[in-house]
Amino acid sequence: MPARPMPTEPKLSVQIRSTRARKSGDREESFSLDVAFEATPGITILFGPSGCGKSTTLAAIAGLIRPDSGRIALGDDVWFDSERGINRPPHLRGVAFVFQSLALFPHMTAAHNVTYGMDRHLSGSEKRSRAETLLARLKVGHLADRRPATFSGGEAQRVALARAFAMSPRAALFDEPFSAMDRQLRKDLVADVRSFVGELAIPLVHVTHQRNEARALSDHVILIEAGRVARVGTARELLPQEVHRDMTFDETPLGDPLQDMPEVTDRR
Repeated sequence: MPARPMPTEPKLSVQIRSTRARKSGDREESFSLDVAFEATPGITILFGPSGCGKSTTLAAIAGLIRPDSGRIALGDDVWFDSERGINRPPHLRGVAFVFQSLALFPHMTAAHNVTYGMDRHLSGSEKRSRAETLLARLKVGHLADRRPATFSGGEAQRVALARAFAMSPRAALFDEPFSAMDRQLRKDLVADVRSFVGELAIPLVHVTHQRNEARALSDHVILIEAGRVARVGTARELLPQEVHRDMTFDETPLGDPLQDMPEVTDRR
């Protein structure tokens, strides 16, 4: 897949050190996170097995947890600096966060979910118009006045993306939001995300432990192992395409890599 050139915009610089207790079966154990990396405008994948610290890293970038030490900044705008005593609250970082659970507000319509994070200086009619435009672009315009309980999984995913990009974020964080989606839906959403990120020229840090998803989405890949950065590079360098005899249809690479996949007929 050819590299996608991005405009020169501020990069997200992350240095995080944190030790936390977490559950491991019936017992509690200590987990140490010590990562440092940069995410330029485009899509950076944090790739690694479950429990390696990917989601904790996103939470620290968003300001949802406070690292023990380190520094997080977007260009010259410092969000966290333990030495200088800086810890900007989440709502002042300008970050869009899409969780695996999507976290749509159940009591709000799709349009109200999308307008929630918009600039407060916009009028109500401006917010509504923008929400309708985004929902239509993501092929869920018909849901504008409906609530999440009536959405399918794919529809909820599209509404969550509309809400994330409606706020014109300075950076975006995705924590495995595509993990429960079928192959075609994930492929469609990958194209939508690429389009928005390209237009906004922002860094998006996307967490996954699925090789196919990482290959389809990424401009850059950061391999995380046991709370440490193991390697940094492109998906082609770090995640070579593999075909296994027991690979199912939904596990084949997405997006452009899908077109190069031989048909897999043995699905034991």
